[in-house]
Amino acid sequence: MSIFDGLPIPKDKSFLKEELSRIDESWAAARFDSLPHVVHILTSKNGEGEVKVLKEQSDIIEEVVDEVVHAYHGGFNKAIQNYSQILRLFSESAQSLGELKVDLAQAKKLLGAHNKQLHQLWYRSVTLRHIISLLDQVEGIAKVPARIEKLIAEKQFYAAVQLHVQSSLMLEREGLQAVGALQDVRSELTKLRGAFFYKVLEDLHSHLYNKGEYSSDVSSMLESDDAIPTATAVTSSMNYSHSLSRRTRKGDGDGVYRPSSVDGGSSFDGHNEDGTLDMHDDAAPNGHTPTMKANGGDAKMFSRQIPVWLSDSTPDEFVEAMRKSDAPEHVKYLQTLVECLSMLGKVSAAGAIICQRLRSTIHDIITAKIKAQAGRASGPRSGLGHTASPTVAGLHYLKDQLEHHLAKHKRQNGVSPTGALAVSPVSHVMSPSGTAQISARDLLDSILDTVVRIFENHVIVGELLESKSSQQLNMNTPKAMTADVSWSNDSDASNDTGGFSIGFSLNVLQSECQQLICEILRATPEATSADAAVQTARLASKNPSKDKRDGSEDGLTFAFRFTDASTSAPNQGWRRPNVVQEGYGTGAVLPEQGIYLAASVYRPVVQFTDKVASMLPQKFSQLGNDGLLAFTENFVKDHFLPTMFVDYRKSVQQAISSPAAFRPRANAAVSYTPSIGKGRPVLQGLLAIDCLAKEVLGWAQAMPKFAGELINYVQTFLERTYERCRTSYMEAVLEKQSYMLIGRHDVDNLLRLDPASTYLPNSLDDGTLETNNLDAESNGVEMELSDILLNLRPIKQENLIREDNKLILLASLSDSLEYVADSIERLGKSSSKAYNHVVENEPHHARTSSLPPKDLESFAEDYRKLAIDCLKVLRIEMQLETIFHLQEMTKREYLDDQDAEEPDDFVISLTSQITRRDEEMTPFVADVKRNYIFGGICPIAANWSIKALAEMKSINLFGVQQICRNSIALEQALAAVSSIDSKVVQMRLDRVRTYYELLNMPFEALLAFIQEHIDLFSATEYLNLLKVFVPGREIPEDAHDRLGEILPS
Repeated sequence: MSIFDGLPIPKDKSFLKEELSRIDESWAAARFDSLPHVVHILTSKNGEGEVKVLKEQSDIIEEVVDEVVHAYHGGFNKAIQNYSQILRLFSESAQSLGELKVDLAQAKKLLGAHNKQLHQLWYRSVTLRHIISLLDQVEGIAKVPARIEKLIAEKQFYAAVQLHVQSSLMLEREGLQAVGALQDVRSELTKLRGAFFYKVLEDLHSHLYNKGEYSSDVSSMLESDDAIPTATAVTSSMNYSHSLSRRTRKGDGDGVYRPSSVDGGSSFDGHNEDGTLDMHDDAAPNGHTPTMKANGGDAKMFSRQIPVWLSDSTPDEFVEAMRKSDAPEHVKYLQTLVECLSMLGKVSAAGAIICQRLRSTIHDIITAKIKAQAGRASGPRSGLGHTASPTVAGLHYLKDQLEHHLAKHKRQNGVSPTGALAVSPVSHVMSPSGTAQISARDLLDSILDTVVRIFENHVIVGELLESKSSQQLNMNTPKAMTADVSWSNDSDASNDTGGFSIGFSLNVLQSECQQLICEILRATPEATSADAAVQTARLASKNPSKDKRDGSEDGLTFAFRFTDASTSAPNQGWRRPNVVQEGYGTGAVLPEQGIYLAASVYRPVVQFTDKVASMLPQKFSQLGNDGLLAFTENFVKDHFLPTMFVDYRKSVQQAISSPAAFRPRANAAVSYTPSIGKGRPVLQGLLAIDCLAKEVLGWAQAMPKFAGELINYVQTFLERTYERCRTSYMEAVLEKQSYMLIGRHDVDNLLRLDPASTYLPNSLDDGTLETNNLDAESNGVEMELSDILLNLRPIKQENLIREDNKLILLASLSDSLEYVADSIERLGKSSSKAYNHVVENEPHHARTSSLPPKDLESFAEDYRKLAIDCLKVLRIEMQLETIFHLQEMTKREYLDDQDAEEPDDFVISLTSQITRRDEEMTPFVADVKRNYIFGGICPIAANWSIKALAEMKSINLFGVQQICRNSIALEQALAAVSSIDSKVVQMRLDRVRTYYELLNMPFEALLAFIQEHIDLFSATEYLNLLKVFVPGREIPEDAHDRLGEILPS
């Protein structure tokens, strides 16, 4: 871009721009250096030509300059003319100012001459204006009582109290005090104040107990929402003043409406600039008539609008705060009512009346709720057609059923008509999971939920009343209030809340709930008077909180009352004189056996305490756990648990001492079933103990804090039962050889290593041998154990358990002990899981000294060990019984002269005994257990049959056949035992028959057989074949040597 662009050159001389563009820009440099141009001309070949070019460029520039000067010359001339005109105007203005000064001086002289006359006229106009204003005010105030009554009828309480306060202030203004026509208005306003106070108080009372138009229960029903509102939103909404700026607050900084003077009032003081009262019948704060509904779905749509009960109110800080507040509707309404009481100066009077009516109202609410449920329960019976819930119907139905059951229970003295043991000290419906417990818990849940909702309102109102009381005590009185206002100094307008506080309300509510619980539990005053005195003394000895200003909170101790005296102090609840508080009527819907309902009471009380604690302000937090929960826990600990222990101890003693407790009961024609529901023949005593243990642990789950004590009870019961089982076991096996054998260390180790031990119940003991087949090691264990038993010969009959009923008892006892052990183990694990869940979720309600699920498992192990001992005794007993019968083989000579058709008598006796005992034990033990019991007969019989040959002197062909016939009979008897593998029995006894049939072979044939089957029998067993005398068999002299060469050394 050229430096000459933008020059004002006319269009007709546009060629000048072209000429200028040819001129080098170096000529226009700020610091022009002419030397290079001079040198260039001097050294140029055509110097004259260069000079001519420079002259042409100089002419062009001069012509351009002429054009520029010509273009700007007109502007310069115009500017000079403007400056001249400005100077002329200044000169004229100075002249005019001089003349104005002269005129003002003359006007001042004229006005000074008439000053007094103008002042008199001005004073008269001011006086007339003031008189007109007073007349307007008088006319407006005369209509105030009627307007207030109209607002009260429409429940526009805040607008009415605004009008009342402003009118009272207006009547005390200078000039109106002497107006006689207003005395009637003053009198009417005074009367209206009292009536207005009771109207507001009644509405507040209704909403305190959720019976009002804007109560939370009403909103919950309309919105189908059962959740209990929390106190978090309530607390934030009550502190609405903190959301306002400091500029909009009054001198006390509380953000609450205060009547102000004309000269110092805010824009919300309700007065115009001239001091007149601003009254408009239908003025809405937002410029239009509100259309919100009091209830229903439309309320949510206008949540940020002014509430309907404030629609006629004059806009002020409180109304603005309500409009901006996000608090629930019922909270806003309670705030409005308390604000009305505060503006009326009736905070103390309202608190006193609330205190007087609190106890009787709560009592009536609880009683009415119970009666309503009883009425709904009896509705279908009376043919009214109402549908009652299962819980309510169950409540009404249970009483007659339980009374009938209890009378029958007592009449039979613990024994049912069928002879079965009466297990539990409570009926089925009163058990931990019974319908009576569920019904009582649901009833108490419903009532305590109602009380929680009521207490939520009391927390809101209590904090509001306390706040208003402190504000009245410390506020700076506005100038317009310095006059002696007739209603501001009443005797009931004290600086406190009339004895009402959150602590007092909680005390009374918990006291009434305690009385309800005592009625449900059928507790008498004597039953808990000692605990009540201790608890009350402990609470009374607590130091007051630092936040307390005076002794108004001294009544926060929770008194455990069971009857209501008529001499109660005013702040201890209102009472009808000389009338004892009646009951709640729970007898119409709940059973009579009340103390066991403590389990259903505990959890609702814990939940109630948690909800109350979450609502309490910080300075009252210590009251949360010092009332109803403490009473309930003390009652459970000092009365319910001892009573339960005594009752269940009696039941345990009855269960284990009854003649039928350890009497096997089963139908001989029925096979064993592992399910109790299908008839598993568990001993009645142990079945009763299992039911009692489950029931006690059911109480523990209902009351997790006392789980440790209740499980200790279970341990005590299980220990006593174990001793009783041990006694029955010892009565059956005492001084018997089988019992002494299993007590030997070597025999016990062999029994553990025996492959058959896999059929025993699972045990925590180590050393169990895992076997899937009969290997050499397992055979060695069987042979070693067999040798120990055979070395005990001769077996005497008095050392054996000959009574079949004792053997059946041992079998039934083993199965019953195993059942109880499994049940205890499951209970221990479930108790441990339940306890851990409670500790994680409710650590402050699971404070228990000990919870020993491990001990329950150890008890299960003890029961299982005793069950195993029973099976071991039965196995050894059957083996000894086998030896006892088969030992007769060595006492007779098998040299029969003819073939016998029947087995030996001792074999017939043994087989018949095996069959009989198997049939008798079949209903009482599982097949695998019978396999263990009878499975030891075949190995001991086979081993002894082969070893018996060494003790025989002679045997003939018929003797061999007789022994084979004996083994066949034994095989048939064992094969008839369904639990035993017949193939294994056949293999073992075939070996016996093969062994004895070798006696019929010639020596050479026997030698050939031994060479082919050298591992079938041992060397000793082969040698014994040569030692016995067999008629007709020739044995060479060198037979032993030849046999020794074949057999391994």
